[in-house]
Amino acid sequence: MDTTETITLTTETKKDWTEVHPRKYIIVPQNFIKIGYIHLSAFYGIYLCLTSAKWQTLIFTYICYVVTMIGVTAGAHRLWSHKAYKAKYPLQIILITFLSMANQRLTHWVRDHRTHHKYSDTDADPHNASRGFFFSHIGWMFVKKHPLVKEKGSQISLADLYQNPVVSFQHKYAPYMTKFFCFVLPTTVPIYFWGETLNNSWNINMMRYVLNMHFFFLVNSIAHIWGNKPYNQFIKSVENKFVTMATLGEGFHNFHHTFPHDYKSSELGHYTLNYTTAFIDFFAWVGWAYDLRTASPEGIARKADRDGDGTRKISNVDDYSNSNQTLIQHSECS
Repeated sequence: MDTTETITLTTETKKDWTEVHPRKYIIVPQNFIKIGYIHLSAFYGIYLCLTSAKWQTLIFTYICYVVTMIGVTAGAHRLWSHKAYKAKYPLQIILITFLSMANQRLTHWVRDHRTHHKYSDTDADPHNASRGFFFSHIGWMFVKKHPLVKEKGSQISLADLYQNPVVSFQHKYAPYMTKFFCFVLPTTVPIYFWGETLNNSWNINMMRYVLNMHFFFLVNSIAHIWGNKPYNQFIKSVENKFVTMATLGEGFHNFHHTFPHDYKSSELGHYTLNYTTAFIDFFAWVGWAYDLRTASPEGIARKADRDGDGTRKISNVDDYSNSNQTLIQHSECS
């Protein structure tokens, strides 16, 4: 098998990474085996849910799914990747724990996501949607990174993360924290508290883990391929309601790539689909989340009028703003 990349970096220009070049993929065998196993276990877990699992296990698994997704959406994504709001240490500890249930080291997640935004849908994007649905969804995990992903990713600053004691702790102990919170704890709780079998508990938790993974991967794939573009028709990211439902609010992706520092990650003015915003707003009310950043309504309207595809809908936005202005102080994006 020829494993030579078709891209050379010695004479790189901006055109080299803004265009998508043909390439040959180098399979990573251990990733193929790991991903294959967790999917087999997940399918078996679905069968066990329908045949022998206790009802308490099903409820617990759903709770784990939700808090894991919140760890990614409210934590890794909106708080630490985009600094769309600030959080006091108690909330940071909650979010880093939830994120660990996704088996994710925060610093790696943020590095890849900041790279994705800076070089979106190019060869420097870790899950380049220009290479199609399968690659952007999960195929990128089966192969070695494109050389430009490594080069550009290494240039992304993570200084803000390493100065944070909560993040630094998780970075140092991630191999232990992620395995404990993602696999050990969710497997042990059903066995200890309501007598679930090890076989059921393990495989159903693997099902939860795989569902969390796939649903968030929809943001990388479907939300860059199929949907409308109310804010910027000149980029690949789109609005997709199914992705929004599956990820608790991350499917307003055309808005997000246009206004990445808006803590709502959408213009939508209510919580029907954006449960992550409801979570952040609740902790803003508690006092643990603050300095919530938003794009100005005037700026959104101007951008949509100039570059959108004409599908923008603003119903309920004003109602949301009016009902929350006494609860939360928003700071405008610069």
